[in-house]
Amino acid sequence: MNINYADNNHLVLMGKVTSEKRFSHEIYGESFYIFDMEVPRLSDTQDIIPVTISERLIPDGSLEIGKKVLIKGQFRSYNSYENERNKLILTVFAKDIFFEDEIESQVSEEENKEIVSNEVILTGYICKKPIYRQTPFGREIADLLLAVNRAYNKSDYIPAIAWGRTARFCQNIDVGTEVKVTGRVQSRTYEKKFEDGTSETRVAYEVSVASLEVVEEKQDAEQQNEEEAI
Repeated sequence: MNINYADNNHLVLMGKVTSEKRFSHEIYGESFYIFDMEVPRLSDTQDIIPVTISERLIPDGSLEIGKKVLIKGQFRSYNSYENERNKLILTVFAKDIFFEDEIESQVSEEENKEIVSNEVILTGYICKKPIYRQTPFGREIADLLLAVNRAYNKSDYIPAIAWGRTARFCQNIDVGTEVKVTGRVQSRTYEKKFEDGTSETRVAYEVSVASLEVVEEKQDAEQQNEEEAI
C-alpha cells in the first residue's frame, strides 16, 4: 500500500522574518538553517515560530528581517540530548517559501481563496492519555500528544491543546486512537522551576486545536453506509 505521508502533516504559515538565519545541521552535503517568524493572531498578539529551511530554498540567502513570507511545509519534532536528558524540539519544516512579491500569485493558484496565516492539519495517533483539567475560571483544557507518521519509519511527536467541548471529548479518547486535528501552531512562555529554587523562562510550541475528529469512527460510518447501499 502506497502511503502519502505528506497528507498526515500539512502546514501553512504567513508572517514576517524576525531573526537572522542560523546554521542548524547538514545532511548529505545539504545545509539547513533556522530562522524565527512572527505570525499574527486574531487577538492582536503574535506567535514567534522557529522555521527550519534548506539552503536550496534560499540560494541567495535572502531572508531579510521584516520581510513578509509564506511557508508551506510540516510541523516536526526531533529529540535533542542535553544535560543527560532527552528534550523534544519542535520546528516548522519548510518545503516551499514564497516572498512578498510571490504571495499574491499563490492566492490566484488557490482559486482566489484566502490563504490563512496559520493553519496546520495533522492525522496521527494519541500516544499518551489526554490530560483534562479546568482553570480557576472554569475554562476546560485538554493536553494531547500525537504521533504523526513520517516516511522512513519515522514519527513526529506533536503536543496539542484543546479547549471547551473538544477538551471534554478528548478526556475519553483512548491511547492508540487515530485522529485528525486542524488548528494553528502557537508559542507560549512559561517558568521552569528547579529543585534549587531557581527558575528559567522557556518557550513551548504546540498546536491549538480548532477541530478534532476520530478517523476510525469516520471510516466505520463510511463502511456502514456502503453496506447499507448494497
